[in-house]
Amino acid sequence: MKLIVGLGNPGIEYENTRHNIGFMCINKLAQHFKVNLDLNKFDGKYTIFNYNDEKIILLEPLKYMNLSGEVIKKFVSFYKIDIKDVLVICDDLDTNIGTYRLRYKGSSGGHNGLKNIELNLGSNEYKRIKIGISNNKNIDTKDYVLGKFKKEELELINPIIDKIPNIIEDYLKLPFDNVMNKYN
Repeated sequence: MKLIVGLGNPGIEYENTRHNIGFMCINKLAQHFKVNLDLNKFDGKYTIFNYNDEKIILLEPLKYMNLSGEVIKKFVSFYKIDIKDVLVICDDLDTNIGTYRLRYKGSSGGHNGLKNIELNLGSNEYKRIKIGISNNKNIDTKDYVLGKFKKEELELINPIIDKIPNIIEDYLKLPFDNVMNKYN
């Protein structure tokens, strides 16, 4: 069983904000796999489906970003998911907009959602797709990540969101080394 989590903040006021790129990717995956995020449990909106004879969970934690790890921990514990089978999709201030990075593990890089996941899982050895949102040093970081994407930013972000289903399909079929080599 694999758990694919998109990080974001719940609520209409956070839609299309930089911090919600993980939710945007999960919604794209749900469309791609023709499933609906119509289940609610453990403060998460999710779905479970089979792909290549394996159960896949797509999850949007419904607690705020800084508490995402609490939701993920409940899913990992309940479904007995190995941490190596957890993949988190999130924004990354330290990566240029229009680019992304796949990682096996690593530090939170100051990302509060990732810090909370590491705290709750007791490990930083979960996979991740970090999508660049750049960093505007002229705006307070909190205001920047909670700010809406500008049209020209979406023109750079949308091709990455469109590519996420291909990356995930490869992740579900291939060793992660191969996926990283193909997409990094």
